[in-house]
Amino acid sequence: MLEATLKSLKSNIELPTLGIPALVLLIMAMFIVPLPPMLLDLLFTFNIITALIIVMITISMGRPMDFSAFPSVLLLATLLRLALNVASTRVVLVEGHNGTDAAGQVIESFGDFVISGNYFVGFIIFTILMIINFIVVTKGAGRVSEVIARFTLDAMPGKQMAIDADLNAGIINQDEARKRREEIGQEADFYGSMDGASKFVRGDAIAGLLILLINIIGGLIVGMVQHDLSFSDAGRIYVLLTIGDGLVAQIPSLFLSLATAIIVTRVTTNESMTDQAVTQLANPTALFISGAMIALIGLVPGMPRAVFLTLSISTIGLGIFVHRQKVNSMDDERKDEKQQKLSEDKELDWDDVEEVDVIGLEIGYGLIPLVNPETGGQLMPRVKGVRKKLTSELGYLIHPIRIRDALNIEPDTYNIILNGVVRGKGEVKVGKELAINPGGITEKIDGIPTKEPAFGLPAIWIDPNDRDNAKAIGYTVVDGATAVATHLNKILKDNSAELLSHNETQQILDRFKEKSPKLIEDLIPNKLSVSDITKVFKNLLKDSISLKDMRTILETLSDASAKTKDPDELTSIVRPKLGRLIVQELIDVNDTLPVMTLDPKLEQLLHNSQKDNNSLAITIEPKLAESIFNSIQTAVNKVEEEGNSAVLVVSPNLRLWLSKMMKNRVQDLVILSYTEIPDDQSIKVIYNIEANLTGE
Repeated sequence: MLEATLKSLKSNIELPTLGIPALVLLIMAMFIVPLPPMLLDLLFTFNIITALIIVMITISMGRPMDFSAFPSVLLLATLLRLALNVASTRVVLVEGHNGTDAAGQVIESFGDFVISGNYFVGFIIFTILMIINFIVVTKGAGRVSEVIARFTLDAMPGKQMAIDADLNAGIINQDEARKRREEIGQEADFYGSMDGASKFVRGDAIAGLLILLINIIGGLIVGMVQHDLSFSDAGRIYVLLTIGDGLVAQIPSLFLSLATAIIVTRVTTNESMTDQAVTQLANPTALFISGAMIALIGLVPGMPRAVFLTLSISTIGLGIFVHRQKVNSMDDERKDEKQQKLSEDKELDWDDVEEVDVIGLEIGYGLIPLVNPETGGQLMPRVKGVRKKLTSELGYLIHPIRIRDALNIEPDTYNIILNGVVRGKGEVKVGKELAINPGGITEKIDGIPTKEPAFGLPAIWIDPNDRDNAKAIGYTVVDGATAVATHLNKILKDNSAELLSHNETQQILDRFKEKSPKLIEDLIPNKLSVSDITKVFKNLLKDSISLKDMRTILETLSDASAKTKDPDELTSIVRPKLGRLIVQELIDVNDTLPVMTLDPKLEQLLHNSQKDNNSLAITIEPKLAESIFNSIQTAVNKVEEEGNSAVLVVSPNLRLWLSKMMKNRVQDLVILSYTEIPDDQSIKVIYNIEANLTGE
């Protein structure tokens, strides 16, 4: 059991994640547990290295946000330094009477270096370092942090509006806008944290001053009272240890204060501080004038001419070098501009022709919340679902659907684009839901009357709070994103034949070739071309027949190609082979298919009107044709009122002509030939269509 527990902990805990918790525990222990001098030497050195690393990172980074962990790192580094102060103070006061090396070699070495035999001068130097850190660096960094934090928070609304404007103008996409918003939020959090972190640095400097006084006064008292040292001996030992201890702590503290000041005074660019300084300080004019001024000062009697003239010559020489560099850079820029101008002046070519999107969805700027996941927008997943659903139903890959905002349309409207042409248009009220009247509902509800965009049904835009009431009455309630997706689904399905091109057909054949290479090799190009097959596929899609049963389609085309190459005739041969698939789109398995038929006299009249058995060459009187079409419309209305699908069964020779004639006259009418109904499919004639055969 214990072994299993250890394995579980080992698998869930990674070594790098233990670094910060271990450091925090170490710092807390240093406040309480006495540390030996050797360990103090190691930790003081580690503290100095850490501070140097932090300073180097702040100098080399491009933007302040590249070191967003700085406030937390600064807090830990400050606590580490204070913990070392406490630990070293304990050792100095307890063991200081034993000599200047009692608190470790690092403290003794730093103390000897600064004091250099004169304790008073050493104390003054150390005090000056403390004052520089506290009054100059720390106070300035704190003030800058406070101002930047306030300005950053005040600027947030304007930055958000700028992002929305770029998004509406199409300059950036949704992912880029989301990324910029996250950066703005992180920037505000960072500078707010820096404002607080600067208080840590200020408190650290004050604590350093107080610890200095405590160590000196406490050391003198401990040395003279507890260890019977003379005032001079106690002063010599404890002043050296105090200054050494303070210097070891103040050097990292000064580095951290400097790092804080560098971060808060940085102007946000993609360049490091070094790159900025080199670029902006390399001013030849300034170098020439400065060199000349130093030379004039050096000529004043009594001035050290050698030093001034040397620096003057060096400065002027540096100015000459920088000037040559800038001249070379300007020449390169001129060459680039010249090449760019030549490229702009060249003749237009085919690369300048912009291809239109096969499928596009334009939305007004008022509908942007529908595509923004941060505001609960569900349009993107709905559109992806439509594409996936149609791909599965139709049997070929639907083109990607590009969504973009358009400033040239009304804010609450959208356009569905196919091959660069608007094929559908609708209106959506953001924040409301669409209650659709499926028919027969007379009870009114509060809202904005409208038409359901996909099928033109009467509908009302209602508040989301009224959804349950509308559903209880009988309305079908959907959100705006679902209404747009439903409209898009209908437009794409109605125009599925238009979306299929030579490329899609070739992709279908290439995929099928992996399963049946022999069939494809025998069919293309020996029997049929890809263009002929594309036309057959389009005919099937126009009749709302899926291409999923590709094996049956291609095998039938391979057999029928010996008789004809005409795409319409090939389609008529393929359709009966797909009869079961066609029927199952209309009714469930084992259900009886309700159908309409033509009156035998009417059907015989149409047969007699054919020319040379051509199913498309049927000539009848206009009045008779109008009478037939009206009779079919009446039959469809009556059948649909009874809750049945409108299915008209005719002879094979009439199906194609009648289908073309009725396509744009009667909606939702399916015209089948007798041969397209499977032999084992039960049917029921529910209506017999008659017409005025006299044409009067």
